[in-house]
Amino acid sequence: MNRFVIGSDGWSSNVLREPSPNFDARAPGMPVDLLVVHNISLPPGDFGGTYITDLFTNRLDWDAHPYFDQLRQLRVSAHFLIRRDGSVTQFVSANDRAWHAGASNHCGRERCNDFSIGIELEGTDFTPFENAQYDTLVDLTMALAARYPLSDVTGHEHIAPGRKTDPGPHFDWLRFRKALLHQGYAATAEFALKFPPQAG
Repeated sequence: MNRFVIGSDGWSSNVLREPSPNFDARAPGMPVDLLVVHNISLPPGDFGGTYITDLFTNRLDWDAHPYFDQLRQLRVSAHFLIRRDGSVTQFVSANDRAWHAGASNHCGRERCNDFSIGIELEGTDFTPFENAQYDTLVDLTMALAARYPLSDVTGHEHIAPGRKTDPGPHFDWLRFRKALLHQGYAATAEFALKFPPQAG
C-alpha cells in the first residue's frame, strides 16, 4: 500500500505540513495534468536546515547568508519538497496553484503553474540524488496520479529552457520511469505518463 494518500482537499498523508502563503486558486475546471520536477538547496549546495521552508513560507532571514540577498523580492513555493532522506514537506494543496514554474511553456501551453504540481528535490545540478528521494518521488507520483489526471511529467529545465536548468543532469529520468513501471504504474492506458525524451 502506498504510504501517501492525497485527500480531496489536496493535502497528503504522511508529510510534514508547512502551509505557504504563496499560492492562489486554479481556474475553475482546470485539469491538473502535469508534474514538474525541480531541485533546490539553500544556500546552493548546502543540505538540511530550515532555509528552503523559510523561503517558501516568507520567513527567510535575508541576512543569514550573502546568497539570500538576491532572493529578497521572491515570493515562491512548491507543492512538495523531498529531502535527502526521503521525507516530505507539503507547502500548498495540490488543488491550488503553487508558484513554482514561473514563465513557462509545456507543449504550447503557457503558465504551467495553472495546470501543474511542482515537486522540489533537495539537491543541485551537480550532485546525484539519493535512493530515498527516488523511492519517495515514485510513491508520491503514484498517489498524485490516483487523485489527478496526470498525463505528463517533466523538469523545470524543459518548460523554461535557457532560464532554468533543474533538476539537472544528475536526475535519472530513466530510473524514475522504470521505477514507476516496476510498481505497475503506466501499465495501462489510463496511467500512461509521457516523459521527456531522455527518459527512454
